[in-house]
Amino acid sequence: MNRDISKLLSHVLRHAPDRLGITLDVGGWTDVEILIAKARGAGFMLDRALLEIVVAESDKKRFTLSPDGARIRAAQGHSVPVDLGLEPVPPPDVLFHGTARRNLPAILAEGVNPGQRLQVHLSPDVENAVAVGRRHGVPVVLRVAAGRMREDGFHFFQADNGVWLTDFVPPAYLSV
Repeated sequence: MNRDISKLLSHVLRHAPDRLGITLDVGGWTDVEILIAKARGAGFMLDRALLEIVVAESDKKRFTLSPDGARIRAAQGHSVPVDLGLEPVPPPDVLFHGTARRNLPAILAEGVNPGQRLQVHLSPDVENAVAVGRRHGVPVVLRVAAGRMREDGFHFFQADNGVWLTDFVPPAYLSV
């Protein structure tokens, strides 16, 4: 049940708020009580207690509740236009990107693009990158020279859940 609710929240808060008939504000936030009511109206057994459990137990900390608990948003991964209000932050010298082995030739030729999302997602450690790559096939992990990228003028942001975000990673900053 929690997994189904987590998947619903990920889909609605990142990609398809219209699935439940909710709206996201410019920062990606929506009202918790409206979200619960709309989810219940769509047949999902969601209440405040379950929502808080799903947020707290999310393995990747995908969701953020506002300090007063009245609003919720996805921490990152949006394909709908939102501005998370994140300020550029100096990244570690090296970050990691997990992908499927079949994507490697294109990535090494063209770089890492955000695809259907707003930004590229980078992991602070190899383990998370492997897990991301595994979701798409046989995993491969790329090292991203994030420190060099920053020196060359690229901006990095860190989402509430620790995922690093940037707009694009050119091939010159990648190694397998």
